[in-house]
Amino acid sequence: MRSAAPKHFFRQRSKQKALSWARVLVWWLAWILPGVCAADPKLTQFNLRNGSEGVFVNYAVGGELSPSVDEALQKAIALYFVVETQLFRERWYWRDRRVAHASRVWRIVFQPLTATYRVTLGSLSQNYTSRDEAFAAINRASNWKIAEAGQLEPDSTHYVEFSYRLDTSLLPRPLQIGLGTRAEWDYAVQHSQRIEGAAP
Repeated sequence: MRSAAPKHFFRQRSKQKALSWARVLVWWLAWILPGVCAADPKLTQFNLRNGSEGVFVNYAVGGELSPSVDEALQKAIALYFVVETQLFRERWYWRDRRVAHASRVWRIVFQPLTATYRVTLGSLSQNYTSRDEAFAAINRASNWKIAEAGQLEPDSTHYVEFSYRLDTSLLPRPLQIGLGTRAEWDYAVQHSQRIEGAAP
């Protein structure tokens, strides 16, 4: 006949199981915490101006990158930020019609040899001595023309959908595979606003 296990044996097994769950919890928090600590971007300014020369937007975005994204930047990995606007005309009988689209792709990379940040928009590039100056160029725009005046139809209601995001699809392929679904790389803000004062 088998003897019963001593009580201290079961207490020890319970402690080991509790420690195992604690290790899993610590690992899980370490995985998601960088994304939690990062401040999601927010629009600190957004306004539309509709005039005889077209539709213009002013915007400013504020927020902090997660430690993982910032670490990649410091390792001279280029980051891409995409700003996009879509102009729609409301239609009660069908889906709203998109009448204009505009986008900008900003590229920022740290250059260790000169300790500067290089910001590129299209064919234009500029170096900045500080990280804050570089992101100030990326995170805001004034009088950005997003549509021609003739694209707004008279006696119709129009609105603009705005988005600003870190585009991980433009990162090097090996880094994309390593990211998986890590939340700290989700850095985006969206906004929708109706255009006032459409030309008759």
